[in-house]
Amino acid sequence: MAISFSDLHTEAGLKTLEEFLAGKTYISGDQITRDDIKVFAAVSKRPGGEFPNVCRWYESVSSIIAPRFLGNAVGVKITSQAASLAPAPAAESAKATEDDDDIDLFGEETEEEKKVAAEREAAVKASSKKKESGKSSVLMDIKPWDDETDMKKLEEAVRSIEMPGLLWGASKLVPVGYGIKKLQIMLTIVDDLVSVDSLIEEHLTVESCSEYVQSCDIVAFNKI
Repeated sequence: MAISFSDLHTEAGLKTLEEFLAGKTYISGDQITRDDIKVFAAVSKRPGGEFPNVCRWYESVSSIIAPRFLGNAVGVKITSQAASLAPAPAAESAKATEDDDDIDLFGEETEEEKKVAAEREAAVKASSKKKESGKSSVLMDIKPWDDETDMKKLEEAVRSIEMPGLLWGASKLVPVGYGIKKLQIMLTIVDDLVSVDSLIEEHLTVESCSEYVQSCDIVAFNKI
């Protein structure tokens, strides 16, 4: 049964493609096909981060296509025809469809090209598995200097820390005593990218966080 996509230049169209690509490597299976080329051509530009499945697929297809075109592109802008133009006759439309089906962007692959493509795909799969298995969930206590510390600004300072592989989660204020409260916050890290010790020593306990943060403790650390 044929797969149908529409308006891939819009967020609505990309959302449909995002849902379709969940758990898939390519449009029609584990190998790139003509279906991927047709859909790739309909996506006007590299999708944003809000479409992670489409981004992964787009980069994969792009990395396979790019090495086959060694010339220097000068850039081409495609614009739509005015709506008032008369539609092409049915016969010409059918011929155009047949011509599209005859287009082969790849040509006949050499043995070397097949080997390179297989190695690249294996590397992508291995990298994906490594990232999926290398995450941890951390629960951390962040203590202020005293009961006069602005806890709202403390949390804002903590969440302002951004780095690849770090995702801040839910938080709450927990009474410690004498009117003092500590911030208890969840975070998810990619183990290969983020060290909790470095996060504490190089970010949470130095300026500008040190204005509010007195110390940090790891309450729980679990592999995901």
